Amino acid sequence: MAAADMKLGGAEEEPSRRSGPVGSWESELASVQHSLKFVLKLKDEFVCPICGGVVLNPHQSSCGHIYCSHCLQSLLERSSPCSAVCPVDGAVITLAEVFQDNCCKREISSLEVYCTNSPACSSVLTLQCLQEHLRSCQYEQLQCSNPGCRTVLQRRYLQDHLSSTCPHRMEPCPHCADWLCSRLQDHEQSSCPEVEVSCPNRCSQKVRRHLLAEHSSVCPEVQTDCFYKKYGCSVQDKRAEVKLHEDAAVHQHMLLVLRSNVKLEKQIEGLQGDLLLRQQEIQEESFLVGGLERELRPLVHQSSRHEQIVSAAQRSLSREKELLSRIQLEVQEVSGGFVRGLDLDQMRSSLDAVIQQVSAAEALRDHLGTLEKNIKRHSGLLDLHTAQLEHNKEHLRELEATCFDGRLIWKIQDFKKKKEAESRGQQPCLSSVPFHTGRCGYKMAAKAYLNGDGEGRGSHLSLYIVLMPGDFDPLLPWPFRQTVSLSLLDQSGAANHWTFSFRPDPASNSFQRPAADAVSNVASGFSRFISFSQLEAPQKAVYIKDDTLFVKVKVDMTGLEDI
Repeated sequence: MAAADMKLGGAEEEPSRRSGPVGSWESELASVQHSLKFVLKLKDEFVCPICGGVVLNPHQSSCGHIYCSHCLQSLLERSSPCSAVCPVDGAVITLAEVFQDNCCKREISSLEVYCTNSPACSSVLTLQCLQEHLRSCQYEQLQCSNPGCRTVLQRRYLQDHLSSTCPHRMEPCPHCADWLCSRLQDHEQSSCPEVEVSCPNRCSQKVRRHLLAEHSSVCPEVQTDCFYKKYGCSVQDKRAEVKLHEDAAVHQHMLLVLRSNVKLEKQIEGLQGDLLLRQQEIQEESFLVGGLERELRPLVHQSSRHEQIVSAAQRSLSREKELLSRIQLEVQEVSGGFVRGLDLDQMRSSLDAVIQQVSAAEALRDHLGTLEKNIKRHSGLLDLHTAQLEHNKEHLRELEATCFDGRLIWKIQDFKKKKEAESRGQQPCLSSVPFHTGRCGYKMAAKAYLNGDGEGRGSHLSLYIVLMPGDFDPLLPWPFRQTVSLSLLDQSGAANHWTFSFRPDPASNSFQRPAADAVSNVASGFSRFISFSQLEAPQKAVYIKDDTLFVKVKVDMTGLEDI
């Protein structure tokens, strides 16, 4: 974060009592604050009693002394509440009595100073214009911007250095047009594909480096075999000599080709004889296979008939067994009926009654199964509607809590229970509902670690701000640059709110445009926002009441325009 501002006082203080962030020219002069040379001797009242340099962004305490904003802030942060004292007269400095001294700021900003590059530069200008002058001063020491070059020289020599003398400057290769560092000679000698180089086989030709492989196939100095090697020629020499040999030894080569042809013809005749023998053997084996097929055909038919007869016999035997089993059951039932003194009609009526009862029970069971399926289906629909209703309620609560003026009041209940759960690792952090800087503005949320995060774990409450993907991000300026204030609100009515502010660092990834497929950017804020001792037992405020605390987030809307 570029700058931080801490104040303890009312949530809506008067403008003259606020500790504003250091102006851009003042923050840029902090590095040369103690080396400035003023035209007139600097008044003692304009010298910071803490750092000994000219006061930048002056703030006055109740004892009447003025200090640099960042010096006073460091003094207050190093000291416990009500223990910070003025280094001049030892008076106690309280944060509520500190205010920005704009009158003194105007006087200091108009003081005349010499350029920091004097005596080479003779310019005299006001303090607030010095940094603007240094951006164009021809005597300002600058480092070369070419990658790898660490040369530092005055601005007036920089352009010539960049374009002509820097050993790391980029120049186009005159052969391949690639842009590369100024060591063109190394590039041409070792890697440029378009430079003509001597043939590695020491022929008289020069070839482009990327065509060397292709040239090797025609280079006259390359060792190669005679074309008629496959016919028996054993000559091997440079391609040019082999070419002369091929032209001069045509007669010998023809004899080699003829001998090779004679050998091939003899081989073909032998192969043809073997082929005739194979064909005769195949024909004889075909006749033999045909005779066997004719002999097997009646056997196959006979076997199929036997299988059909056996299958029919097996089916007849199964039917006879089933019939015999039914007869045995009927005989047993009739015998049992006569033994009990019942006639056959009574048995039949009893059997009919049992069958009706069984049918009724089966129908009832089927009906119960249908009812159970309907109950499950209706129960599933009811669960679905209940979940959708809860989602709609949650969405409605979020919409009711969403604001579009860059402010958020976040109520955190059950503080002790949630803090204990976080210390056990069950709930790492809390997130507020999203809020916006306008109907079409930035979307963000607050995050709180009740048991602390990073350096503040176990000792401080940590508060952060996180940027989230919004519907209008393509239309908004990036990176996000608005000053953000985080406050812990006093519930006693005295309005002694605990507040920290910060201005976003444009180079941080936390304030670039969030990716559309991401949940949010990395959070940024204060890991040590307030210690547990100050939070739970403050002297002039009540931050936790009924186990509840309130967090306020305020975005400075200065410079933001509605889309």
